Amino acid sequence: MAGDRRVHLREDDVLLADVRCGSTARGWSPVRPAPVFGLVLLRDGVLRGRVDGVEHVLDPASVYVERLGAEQQFAHPLGPDAYTEIVLSEPRVAELLGGDPTVPEGIVLVTPELALAHRLLLCRARRGGEAFELAEYTARLAAEVFAGLAPARAASGRPRSAAARRRLTDDARAALAADPAIGLGALSRAVGASPHHLSRVFTAVTGVTLSTHRSRLRLTRALDRLGEGERDLAGLARDLGYTDQSHMTRALHRTTGLPPGRLRTLLTSP
Repeated sequence: MAGDRRVHLREDDVLLADVRCGSTARGWSPVRPAPVFGLVLLRDGVLRGRVDGVEHVLDPASVYVERLGAEQQFAHPLGPDAYTEIVLSEPRVAELLGGDPTVPEGIVLVTPELALAHRLLLCRARRGGEAFELAEYTARLAAEVFAGLAPARAASGRPRSAAARRRLTDDARAALAADPAIGLGALSRAVGASPHHLSRVFTAVTGVTLSTHRSRLRLTRALDRLGEGERDLAGLARDLGYTDQSHMTRALHRTTGLPPGRLRTLLTSP
């Protein structure tokens, strides 16, 4: 089946993979129960599926929603295809569907907004985006898919009042300020909201994404530490949640135009 599968994000609650299927078989695969809750976003080719005996056609303008335990089999009438795979844990699915992990049946048709969000996520992943950023945008994309499948359930559980949205945003900012290295899953649990709802509300209230706000926090922390004469750049990168020292160096250079060593000299000069 999968000729090339590149995993960009693997966390307890979510997996994001870029798959190029090498199958040339035109006939049906054996019947197997779906092992996961997943989304298949086809980018190239055509995929035919039988799910609990009902046939579907999946093309690049649709999304297949894989339901755990459903009896399914597939055929590749045009040969090899390429798709993006998102696998979600049962609790994460429940968060996106109003507390109920039962996934409705059906195919979601792709809107222009969903098509663009999908490609932007894939672009971030291929550029080596951070786990926090990829988790945030994967949650947003999955939520858009579920909104097309079960809009009422996907909309439930959102903070209704402006005061509640501000409280949620303030709680998230406080948690990030206390630990800029915190992951998106841990942050969402700390404030009692799903990653998608937290991201959506935070952006609506502040005008920036969680990832952008977190990057700004880490920049200020890095500048303060460098201004204090910090020379252990690897330790600084680790403390602030960067992947490694080179990742921190690139981030600082991109935002300030200077590498860490030059910034330290500038900030510690009389």
